[in-house]
Amino acid sequence: MMKIAPLPEDEAQRLQALRDLCVLDTPPEPAFDALTALAAQLFDMPVALVSLIDESRQWFKSAHGLCLRETRRDAALCTHTIVAPQGRMVIEDTLNDPRFADNPLVVGAPGIRFYAGVALLNPDGLPLGTFCLIDFKPRSLDARQLSQLRALAAQAEAQLHLRMRVQQLHALTREMRQQHELLERQRQALQARCEELATEVHVDVLTGSGNRRAGEARLGEEFALASRLQLPLSVCLIDVDHFKDVNDSYGHPHGDEVLRRVARLIGEALRASDYVARFGGEEFLVVLPGAEPATARAVAERIRTHVADAHWERPPVLTISAGVASRSSTTTSPEHLLQQADKALYRAKAGGRNRVESGAVPAGTHGD
Repeated sequence: MMKIAPLPEDEAQRLQALRDLCVLDTPPEPAFDALTALAAQLFDMPVALVSLIDESRQWFKSAHGLCLRETRRDAALCTHTIVAPQGRMVIEDTLNDPRFADNPLVVGAPGIRFYAGVALLNPDGLPLGTFCLIDFKPRSLDARQLSQLRALAAQAEAQLHLRMRVQQLHALTREMRQQHELLERQRQALQARCEELATEVHVDVLTGSGNRRAGEARLGEEFALASRLQLPLSVCLIDVDHFKDVNDSYGHPHGDEVLRRVARLIGEALRASDYVARFGGEEFLVVLPGAEPATARAVAERIRTHVADAHWERPPVLTISAGVASRSSTTTSPEHLLQQADKALYRAKAGGRNRVESGAVPAGTHGD
């Protein structure tokens, strides 16, 4: 009665190692076919195989001289080789061996009479299959031939190890690519957040215009440029008239909406080169590069009219007061220019509000 080989130790780990190799049911490869062809020629054997053993079958990665691609595992001689001492087995005549005398691969096609196999191990020593020789008549191998068979098996084993290493490198490459993509997404998110923070540093959250820090920085830049190139520069400080009454009468949320709308109206009345910033509370700073006193006064009047003519429901009327100042030979700093505009704004509010007042005018020019 045909004897079935026992399962190798650590069979579950062995099968997992075989699956991890990703070699089962793959097309023929020259590296393996060259070894089986060489073995058949070297030993004058009709069949040489690279055999791999999975749960239920023996599958041939390379099958020189044999048309089969696989056989049942329980009938495969190679299942005995992978559990044999030292992973080697030679059967000179299968009909004289009670383990195989009634084996269907012996008494039927292909009619195996001679078998010699060496187990192929993974790097952890788990047997995956065999490198084997088959003849259809009894044979024997001398010591030199057995050594040559082991050498060829070692080459087949090395090819499997190489394939395993390639699989690991592919997996590592995929993991590195995924890590790179993750890092790139994190970098983009961080960059976007940095840009948001940079914007928040310079933008007034309520109105979307520049904040005080940004307004002062912009004025400093424009003042340095105007002083170096002797260019005109003006500023306008704007205050929403009676804004405390708006908050007291309609509530702070409505007051916030009023400030947002005033900021939009100011922006609509400005030139492309002008810059507006919320300077604090209900006060706005407008930087007017290249603006002579008359031009600055005209821009301020346009802003005042644009706000006053807007349709307001709560309150029914809303106005602004503005103070304008222009750089002159006696203006010593951006802060000095702001002080002049602030004094002009004070005069506008003291003079009845809803008006524009001008600060110091450069010598030789005529303000309004």
